[in-house]
Amino acid sequence: MHAGKNYTLKQVFHYTKREILVFMLIAFVPTFFYMVLGFKWMTIPWFPIALVGTAVAFLIGFKNNASYDRMWEARKIYGGIVNTSRMWGMMARDFITSRIADSAVSEDDVKKVHTQMIYRHIAWLTALRHQLRVPKTWERHDDASVKEFMKYFTIQEHENSLEEELALVLSDKDLDYILSKSNRATQLIALQSNELKNLMDIGLIEDFRHMELENVLKELLVFQGKAERIKNFPYPRQFATINRIFVWLFIILIPFGMFKEFDKLGEYGAWLAIPFTTLIAWVFHTMDKIGESTENPFGSSANDVPITTISRGIEIDLREMLDEKDIPETIAIENYVSL
Repeated sequence: MHAGKNYTLKQVFHYTKREILVFMLIAFVPTFFYMVLGFKWMTIPWFPIALVGTAVAFLIGFKNNASYDRMWEARKIYGGIVNTSRMWGMMARDFITSRIADSAVSEDDVKKVHTQMIYRHIAWLTALRHQLRVPKTWERHDDASVKEFMKYFTIQEHENSLEEELALVLSDKDLDYILSKSNRATQLIALQSNELKNLMDIGLIEDFRHMELENVLKELLVFQGKAERIKNFPYPRQFATINRIFVWLFIILIPFGMFKEFDKLGEYGAWLAIPFTTLIAWVFHTMDKIGESTENPFGSSANDVPITTISRGIEIDLREMLDEKDIPETIAIENYVSL
């Protein structure tokens, strides 16, 4: 997520400079044929081109609305994870108590259980964000402009392995078990549920509290499923493909509709088709690119939901609930980007 006041003109130019050169070339070639080689028949009335442009504008607007909905839903999902995670930490700490047990259980042992349950939830947050950062074939992480921009910030999930991060909060037994599974986040919730059953069997929680804690786990699974739905189901490829074809068709047609209009300005007026074609093409293509950069909110670009930063904030809250002293720091914003 871009955390600055706004994108600078330098950043916008840097992100679209390759396309600008292409637009200039597309405008220059027909203009050269028209002005230098005398191909005066290379003109198209502006009206049909304007109709295509109107259709393209509607398609871009539809795509951008749909992409924004995907991004905003993703942000709401992680907002729900924040609240439910805090609820889990509070309830795990206060509902699991030796006062319910028939047999004597030391307070130190109960605190170990609190730590285990909360650390396992931190492991769930870690596994989930690693799963959501896995690149998909339809995500445009391999674009040259995206790769170039990614040099300015660090993606923790690409720098650190899941095994290294889970080893910090899981026991060796739990770590080996989780790493043997394909969907690690789901199995961590299942481990939590099984542990709650064991705690009820030994009397550290009673039936009502067990039910309430299970409801929190159920809610976390719902949020995980919603996040996985957005991650694993792209913006429909038929819409994305047709949209891109129409945008480029319109861009190619623009200069042919401008020659006669600029010819009215004088002998060399038609050369103005080059800068104005470039400008119009840049506006339409950049609008389309904005939607494209928003449609996969769990990717690794500067416009995605900052799941790493959010997860670290949750971890800090949970560790403070345990009254720990060695609290990790919040993740710093790099070049106005929060990830």
